[in-house]
Amino acid sequence: MLGEDITAAGQVDPERFREGQRITWVSVGVNIVLTAMQVVVGLLAHSVSLIADAMHTLSDVVADAFVLYANRKGAEAADEEHPYGHGRFETAASLVLGLLLAATGTGILVSAAGRLQDLGSLPPVGVAAMWAAIFTLLAKEGLFRYMLGVAERLRSPMLVANAWHARADALSSLVVAAGVGGSLLGFPFADAAAAIIVGAMIVKAGVGFAWDALRELIDTGLSAEEVARIKGTIADTPGVVDLHELRTRRMAHQVLVDAHIQVDGRISVSEGHRIAETARASVLRDHPEVLDVLVHVDAEADLDHSPRTRELPERAVLLAHLRQLLGEELPEPERVVLHYLGNRVEVEVTVDADAAASCQRRLSERLPDDPWFEAVTLLQRVAPK
Repeated sequence: MLGEDITAAGQVDPERFREGQRITWVSVGVNIVLTAMQVVVGLLAHSVSLIADAMHTLSDVVADAFVLYANRKGAEAADEEHPYGHGRFETAASLVLGLLLAATGTGILVSAAGRLQDLGSLPPVGVAAMWAAIFTLLAKEGLFRYMLGVAERLRSPMLVANAWHARADALSSLVVAAGVGGSLLGFPFADAAAAIIVGAMIVKAGVGFAWDALRELIDTGLSAEEVARIKGTIADTPGVVDLHELRTRRMAHQVLVDAHIQVDGRISVSEGHRIAETARASVLRDHPEVLDVLVHVDAEADLDHSPRTRELPERAVLLAHLRQLLGEELPEPERVVLHYLGNRVEVEVTVDADAAASCQRRLSERLPDDPWFEAVTLLQRVAPK
């Protein structure tokens, strides 16, 4: 098995961590300023919806604090308890933020339904509330575009989810603007109607993010196209005869891969190891999203996992049996190489040149009916001059 370099597999990109922290702190600053502005204007303009939107914005500060913690925790290097790093903290944060988006949208839907049932009691609001809502809308939309651009470049689902959370806030500010505008124009129902549409959009986005995070937490594999590209890279490695049982799973913005490769069953262990290392290095080089690759080397296609192969005896038993075939009176063979291939064993054995002829006669008599050995190749040891 390969992939034992735990420290290398769990390395953290410090620049990615710093950028994730930077955009989240920008979000915190913007949300704090907008919350204060909305509360002040909402109280002066008697706008209940603007004050409610201020509470919604304040909840984003809490969400941003959670993102800051998850981003810092996810950037920690691998350790004994987390040999692949802490990237799943980002996945968990994406799940929570997705649920928060869905809850926000549900709250807007409930609020809109209540307004539709009691349109006559809606208090008049001042024009200042409209300007505050428009300013909040523009600020949130700008924050969303900035955060989404950075998040997509960093390939961080958690930061993408947080960016869309900012878009949800922009849409809720649009609801406030529509409600204030409708009140000023004499159409109080416009606020509730817009809230229902926007609330449904927010719920859909939140459920989507939560579902993607959940799929990652249950180790859903990559798409067929992505798997095919990784397969192609491994299959093109010199020395790889076949490839099977390739599995993938995501961990935050990165991917873990494990695969079984078939090599020539008669090459040395060290050569098989080198082929596997070459395949691993090729995947890491050609697929930047891959964090680590675990490669298992097979001497033959083992998809059937033949029970007969598993019943073949271990080396010590086979060596004792070989001694009986060759003649126990002969000197101990200098070197014996066993090849477990199919349901049988092939042997390469080095013997003294003087004993080769005797061994060959014994094998010709006994080997055809042998229960374990398919073939025994005799190599003669030449005495040094």
